[in-house]
This record gives sequence, structure tokens and C-alpha cells, in this order.
Amino acid sequence: MDSKLIDALKLQMQPVAIIHTDEKLEKGLHFKEGNMFGCVAAMLVAASKKNSLAYFDRKTYGCPGGGVGLGFGDCYGRFPIDSLLSTGDKQMAAQMGSAGAIMEEGERFYKNPEQARKWVDSLPMTDVSTKFVLFKPWEMLTDEDKPELIVFFTNADQLSALVVMADYNKGTNQSVMAPFGAACQSILYAYEEAKQENPKGIIGFFDISKRTIVPRETLTFTVPFKMFMEMESHVETSFLETHMWKEIQERQ
Repeated sequence: MDSKLIDALKLQMQPVAIIHTDEKLEKGLHFKEGNMFGCVAAMLVAASKKNSLAYFDRKTYGCPGGGVGLGFGDCYGRFPIDSLLSTGDKQMAAQMGSAGAIMEEGERFYKNPEQARKWVDSLPMTDVSTKFVLFKPWEMLTDEDKPELIVFFTNADQLSALVVMADYNKGTNQSVMAPFGAACQSILYAYEEAKQENPKGIIGFFDISKRTIVPRETLTFTVPFKMFMEMESHVETSFLETHMWKEIQERQ
């Protein structure tokens, strides 16, 4: 598919479309059933860099946070996410063997388990209606595809442009948000925005535990597909066609 917006941004990594489908792929990156340590965010990065499809279902989403991010409902269940995100649990870590090292001290993203629980309770849990969630790199999209979301991997210049474009025809100064979550959970927040009359773009990849899998200057910007198309339609009348942006393009 052609895109004036993507062309103007001069991205180093491909945008990735999030697609819901009931058709299982014969080829593509995926986790084996029962793999609780698979990282959805790493798959998202791989799809962008390697120009490869990736797909998931309710038995192959990797870690519980990944299942939540993909929209397979509340996958945390009895998993001690409150302790993991905060001060840890040495007793639980001992039961987990070699996989328990990070649980022993906790990730310290929240002061205590109670604060972490508030965060969990605030998540806009979603249960998608299809069997599979597919990651498809932009260059592989066809006119027949019907993406739910588009995920951009951006540097500061590109992110600035997307933030401005998100509010270009609204004038609200309320067209983006930057919630904390697992690196893949911007997808979850964007699902919620897709339900809104005036959706917002989601700035993400703030998860400290996964920052090393993307270049240092990289963040994501995730938008519902209808919002992407709206931004796409305004490129020719926007700053992206001015000398200001052309000067910035030259330093990409």
C-alpha cells in the first residue's frame, strides 16, 4: 500500500499493522503453546525489522502481559503481576527456579503491590472476537487487508510530526496520550481509542524491561486505522509539505 504520511516520515523501521482474523497462517513467526516467556513486543519489533508476519492466539501469546496487550482478555489470572511490577516476592521467586530471578527483587515500576494493582485495575481489558491477532509489516499490506491499528516506530523528529498530525484537523490539543504499560500494551490502549468518536494516538514503549530491544531513541506511536487514514488525507495541506519539515528530513 502507498502512504504519503509514511513516505514523509522517512522511517527507519517499518510500521506494523495489527489485524484480527479467524484464518490461521501457514507461515509466520509464532510462539509454541505453553511458552510463558515469549515476548509480544519482541515479535512486534521482529515483524518491523525482518519484514515478517507474526500471529498469536489464546494459547500462543507468550507472557500474560502479552495476552492482555493483544486483547485476549485478562490473562494475568493468578500470576503475581502486582509483586513483579513492584517489590517482588522472594517466596514466589524460589518456586519459579531460574525464571524467578526478576521476581525476587521485582521490577520496581510501582512503589508497592497495592499501587501496581491500581494500575492493573485501570487497564482497558479487551477480548477480541477473532481467533488470531496478526502483525503485518506495512510493505506486505494489500488493499484487501483491514487493519485495526497501525504501530509506528519513531525517533523524536518523527514522533513530533505524528503528534502534530494527530491534532491537525481537531485543534483540541488532546489527541495523544502516553500511558505506562508493558511494551506491547499500547495495542490495548489503542483498541480502546478505536471505540471512541475522536480517538487518540498512543505514545508507547516506555517499558524499562524491554527498552533494550529497540534503538535508544525509539518510541512507538499507535493509532486506530481510521485515525491513520484521517492523518493520511491531510498530508498535502500540512507542514509535511513545507520547507520546515524538509529541513528536518535532511537530518534523518
